[in-house]
Amino acid sequence: MGDMVALAGQTLLSPMILFFVLGLAAALARSDLSFPEAIAKGMSLYLLFAIGFKGGAGVAAHGVDAGLVATLLAGVVLSAALPFLAFALLGLLTRLSATDRAAVAAHYGSISIVTFVTASAVLESRGIPFEGYMVAVAAAMEAPAILSALWLVARVAPPGDRAGAAEPGLWREILLNGSIVLLVGAFAIGWTTGADGLAEIDAFITAPFKGVLCLFLLDMGLVAGRGLRAARGVLAPGVLAFGLAMPLLGAGAGLATGLALGLSAGGAALLMVLCASASYIAVPAAMRVALPEANPALYLTLALGVTFPFNLTLGIPLYIGIAGALAAGG
Repeated sequence: MGDMVALAGQTLLSPMILFFVLGLAAALARSDLSFPEAIAKGMSLYLLFAIGFKGGAGVAAHGVDAGLVATLLAGVVLSAALPFLAFALLGLLTRLSATDRAAVAAHYGSISIVTFVTASAVLESRGIPFEGYMVAVAAAMEAPAILSALWLVARVAPPGDRAGAAEPGLWREILLNGSIVLLVGAFAIGWTTGADGLAEIDAFITAPFKGVLCLFLLDMGLVAGRGLRAARGVLAPGVLAFGLAMPLLGAGAGLATGLALGLSAGGAALLMVLCASASYIAVPAAMRVALPEANPALYLTLALGVTFPFNLTLGIPLYIGIAGALAAGG
């Protein structure tokens, strides 16, 4: 317990988390601090490129084995299953429509790549190793939750709320979403070029990484704070309770799976982070097409304004601490 508290303190006082808190506080105080859209987009592309390439190079060094394949399959199953848990929990805690519940559930089965990147950086700063193929697991967990949400809508939502689910543009939104394309593409290139490719661009993707992440999290804090200011009405007590409880339930599922797979402490922590996080990039784009009747203010505020800050400030040190105590090599 003492180690976990110390880890939490160190994480909360890390530059990455403090820059996020700065952005959140600035937005809540109505500061005019802001990032141009092009710069924010550029930082996002850089982070996706760097984490994807390093993950691919890590797989090249590790090699394809049963552990990699089993973890990929487990990630897909978790992403598909967690929306059912989220849908049921929302039914217990809120009076949301079935369509809104399904849209929110899709976000909580998919993943936040920024939360994953931040957790990876925390592990690296503490010298805790993890499986390089976890970035491939992150990519694999983006889309299955969307399919589960559409199944839920088809089963329980009124017919008038189902029209968007069959839109021809849906699969394009899912499979060609820019974040997925870049992450998977950089991973494939890193895997193909291996250690030699990593050595060629190491100065670009390693040394500047944490600095860019700090600036990106500052911007994310601004976005989260503005979202909270603008959408206070949607955060009823039950909705807020869901946004804090679901990450813990997801992390529990990730921990159990990581232990069953025999992942390292770092790998198990990252699987917990993936299961605890909520998408606010790929899934919202898909929901606009698939479930246009769902309330974007609800699912974006929950994912970005509640669960993302919780995971960043409290969740990551908690997950790393628990995984370190229970997983292999911890």
